[in-house]
Amino acid sequence: MDNDVRKTIALSPRQCADVELLRVGGYRPLEGFMCESEYRSVLHNMHLPDGEPWPMPITLAMGSDGGEQNIAEGDQVDLLDGAGRRVGTIHVQQRFGYDKEAEATAVFRTTDEAHPGVAALYAQPDELIGGPVIFDDVASVGDDLRHLSPADLQKSFADRGWRTVVGFQTRNPIHRAHEYIQKTALEIVDGLLIHPLVGVTKEDDVPADVRWECYEVLMNGYFPSNRVILSALPAAMRYAGPREAVFHALVRRNYGCTHFIVGRDHAGVGDYYGSYDAQEIFKEFDRGELGIEPLFFEHAFWCTSCSGMGTAKTCPHDAADHVFLSGTRLRALLSEGRKAPPEFTRPEVAAVLAAAYGTA
Repeated sequence: MDNDVRKTIALSPRQCADVELLRVGGYRPLEGFMCESEYRSVLHNMHLPDGEPWPMPITLAMGSDGGEQNIAEGDQVDLLDGAGRRVGTIHVQQRFGYDKEAEATAVFRTTDEAHPGVAALYAQPDELIGGPVIFDDVASVGDDLRHLSPADLQKSFADRGWRTVVGFQTRNPIHRAHEYIQKTALEIVDGLLIHPLVGVTKEDDVPADVRWECYEVLMNGYFPSNRVILSALPAAMRYAGPREAVFHALVRRNYGCTHFIVGRDHAGVGDYYGSYDAQEIFKEFDRGELGIEPLFFEHAFWCTSCSGMGTAKTCPHDAADHVFLSGTRLRALLSEGRKAPPEFTRPEVAAVLAAAYGTA
């Protein structure tokens, strides 16, 4: 092989998302893909070896045969996106095997292949390579102009005079329960960052472009423009429930948020996690060590007697009066060809979804 020919790895969309977040500092303090000591420390105690909290493995899986078999420790390897553009160069410090079932148990709390995160993990190649990623003179993975980098957002917060900012993670259109907890949180901080994840999600999730239009019509009609910023997060969903809730909080800290909303079944899927497991996991960290304050909310609902939103903490009426809202129920309505009712979502949002799904 000609020594002048650069070694390359073609990245999956999920890996491209990780590279982009490494590039902009969304994964600080990480500077690249994890080596074995970092990987095992994160799996076992949700901290990096130096004690920094970090709950999710950020790894680069590669095959043990084909064009990648000659990649060795010490190599400089170009990382290519789906268009063949170089989006980074990894200095390979380590190449190691790993136990997929052990990772699934630690991160997802299940080895069930029906879990989308477990299925993605099991589909990965059998080796990982770790090392820092260098971004000199590379193309940005982040061609999506909806994505404001941590530096961009922090400047926007400062320009607006915001000293406290609450972040909201979503992979669904915002329904009335989401709006309720966002506005409740907004009462105690200077600004709200609506920060939807627009990377790889499950096939039955509402597409990012449709969701984005839903966010825009909601912001234009129901939020004060001087108190809210909408920006995309180019990350992939992992559906890791509790661990991913902490991960989402740390990423939003890196984007400049001081507070982060954690609601019911955050980053959950199916029945793999308890309703409030994603809140309980924050107790496993010392107060203040995450560098961001989680705000915990009960399951919000529409009360027909109150004619408004509430939770068990604020509404005196019994369950017969409560209409519980969720992304799962919304997707079910859309799949059945039904339009979301007004107690579920704002009419402008319902109109966007109806147009996208051809519902009545």
